[in-house]
Amino acid sequence: MKTQHTLPADIERTSMAIITGELEEKGFAFSPDIAPVVKRVIHTTADFDYASNLFFTPDAVKKGTAALLQGADIITDTNMAKSGVSKKALEKLGGEAHCFMATPEIAQAAKEEGTTRAVAAMKKAAREYPGAVLAVGNAPTALLEIAEQIEKGLRPALVIGVPVGFVNVVESKEHLRKICEEYQVPAIIAMGRKGGSNVAASICNALLYMASEMLDPSARGWQG
Repeated sequence: MKTQHTLPADIERTSMAIITGELEEKGFAFSPDIAPVVKRVIHTTADFDYASNLFFTPDAVKKGTAALLQGADIITDTNMAKSGVSKKALEKLGGEAHCFMATPEIAQAAKEEGTTRAVAAMKKAAREYPGAVLAVGNAPTALLEIAEQIEKGLRPALVIGVPVGFVNVVESKEHLRKICEEYQVPAIIAMGRKGGSNVAASICNALLYMASEMLDPSARGWQG
């Protein structure tokens, strides 16, 4: 077997060209702001279902990138998602990524309140980082808590709701969509069962790369 395009930047560019071609063949057309998000998720998952199941509130991408340009932090519900977020792009924009799930403070709060760590973590995010980007790839209870906090007045810069699974996943996403639309909170949601920490990180990265002018991999210091 002979391989081609072995340099990292060349591989990514070729992959994106393949994704673009297949989306066109399937009849999908996206606005210039949404397209990089959809393509980044498909690049991460090799799953073209995301071309139809990603939901965007009006100007969600523009508002999310604008917040990141102002140095907004990103709060994730898993350390896996946090580790996948581009630290180089975040540093360039002046923001940081945080995940509180494994901290003793959150474990104690969840125990005392009889709830999940995800709920306790999102309560902390609402208190201490009210203007952050909230990226959820695992816990439906985190989405429900975010929705409740929005009803109480929280206005995050953007909510990324992409948990994966079978229990309360679809329902939590549909509820979040309703609340975000009602209160005009920017949101990107993977409707249905699909999602995951890798999807949450890939959406964050698409926004970060757009905001920091790093969509081309060579701008991130990759070879090629």
